[in-house]
Amino acid sequence: MGLISVVGANGVQGLAQIRQALAAGHDVRAISRHRSETLDVLFPQVDFRPADLLDEPSLLPAFEGSDYILVNHPVPLRPYRVEMLSAIGRAAKALNVRRVVYNTATWIPDKPGDPFSYGDNTAIINALFRTGAPATVFGSVLFMDNLQTNWAKRHIVDENRFHYPHGPSLRANWISLDDVGKVMVHSLDRPDFEGSWMNIGGPERLSPMQVCEILSQACGRTINYDPASPEEFGAMLAAGLGDAVPAERKQIFANYIRDFYVYNNSAPTKPFEVDFAQVQNRLPDIQFETMSQWASRHDWSPGSKGSGE
Repeated sequence: MGLISVVGANGVQGLAQIRQALAAGHDVRAISRHRSETLDVLFPQVDFRPADLLDEPSLLPAFEGSDYILVNHPVPLRPYRVEMLSAIGRAAKALNVRRVVYNTATWIPDKPGDPFSYGDNTAIINALFRTGAPATVFGSVLFMDNLQTNWAKRHIVDENRFHYPHGPSLRANWISLDDVGKVMVHSLDRPDFEGSWMNIGGPERLSPMQVCEILSQACGRTINYDPASPEEFGAMLAAGLGDAVPAERKQIFANYIRDFYVYNNSAPTKPFEVDFAQVQNRLPDIQFETMSQWASRHDWSPGSKGSGE
């Protein structure tokens, strides 16, 4: 056991990691620019220290005393991940942190070729490893919890439709954020994970129609498949960034999401798929939940709010 600092603690990924770290018996410190009301309500017992990932000197006092650091990058700052992870790695090494675990939140290419924007993950992982900090990286391919966000859930609960930019042939190993948190916490004391990276996903490879069947069962009514265009989806996600994000940065993000889904729907690399047998073999102590199990834990009644609302 030890003190885990969770970077990006206010977001849904960070909150799930705090939940799993506490469940495993660790002390937890939340790291973000500001402490959120959600963090106060869910985890009032958790220590908080402010830090700006683009202000490297702020990281040393934030991480001081930490045994481990779990890292999630802020979505609007995605273009600055090399700088952020390099700074975190340098701070962790200076403080003799036992392990840094980074969640890329997307697939990591496993061979050379044309990995589209996924190639950025390789550059970021290399930058982190080159700091000399003991580190582990997981590429979680697609989150079940995306369906509980305000830009996805409202279509499901109020309009009875799965409105997502997945073409009919696109299959994905959706994984819950709680399972991502379990994996990250579990890896902290695994010496075989130090200096390595691994793609992770859930136990089922689901088509959009299969997702609809699961959501229909969870909702108790028929949820229809109604794919969004990549351009529409990009604009919707960019709008969800809020007024604090400049319009120019929102447009860059919208274009990225559009191009991301154009690529993913036809990419021969199949970035939303993982070899789950290999994942389970490497992580035999983790009981991964199915989408049906995950969906049964959530409220799908009409009018129910998604995260971010």
